[in-house]
Amino acid sequence: MGKNILVIGGNKGIGEGFVHKLMSYSDVEILFVTYRCRETAQNLFNLVGLYPQKIIPLEVDVTQEGAIASSSKTIQSHVDKLHLVINCVGILHEENLFPEKSLKHINSDNLLRYFQVNTIPTALWAKHLMPLFKHSDKTIFAIISAKVGSIEDNRLGGWYGYRASKAALNMLIKNIAIEYNRVVKNTTVVALHPGTTDTNLSKPFQANVSPEKLFSVEKCTQQLLSIINHLTPENNGQFVNWDGNILPW
Repeated sequence: MGKNILVIGGNKGIGEGFVHKLMSYSDVEILFVTYRCRETAQNLFNLVGLYPQKIIPLEVDVTQEGAIASSSKTIQSHVDKLHLVINCVGILHEENLFPEKSLKHINSDNLLRYFQVNTIPTALWAKHLMPLFKHSDKTIFAIISAKVGSIEDNRLGGWYGYRASKAALNMLIKNIAIEYNRVVKNTTVVALHPGTTDTNLSKPFQANVSPEKLFSVEKCTQQLLSIINHLTPENNGQFVNWDGNILPW
């Protein structure tokens, strides 16, 4: 049986890596891939040209619930079930946004931006995609989180907005896992830490990362897909490291 998969944020970085990797899987029936704007999604559309029957691109601004709801309905017009969803959307820095080193750098607009992108969309996707999880097949809803969002693991401080948005994301994931266990029992919901990966998100912060701990996108996605393929219902609501170990919340 072919699998229907959704990669949220598949036009660059880890998300794009997942798309490339999943195209090598013979059991993938349809791969839905969201992107934010056409101008930055040329690589994705090149892939669409190679796999026009398999990849369906969806333009989605994840900060707008209407866009998430609309894309979910579009998916439902093509298929009646999803088997894997991977949310790769996240932000650490952009033109007027950079991780805060101390309290004096905190800006309320920037804090809101972190939560708008890193936190809230996962809950909205969980809300609108739920009908596609109501089936008897094994399903995985995996969300890329970050170890710096672990409260117990925080020993350095700083990065207020990013840490807080990922910690809040982890709480949403735990809540979603509990509710899904009641209403869509065959869906396993997990937070995944990918490790430091060589993408634009990590570029300004790679100087102090040892070469063996800086993963290529290909290695990162290979490791995470290996974890995803071995998940069981017992993993529901867990925070899983790139090496398969369980991380503290």
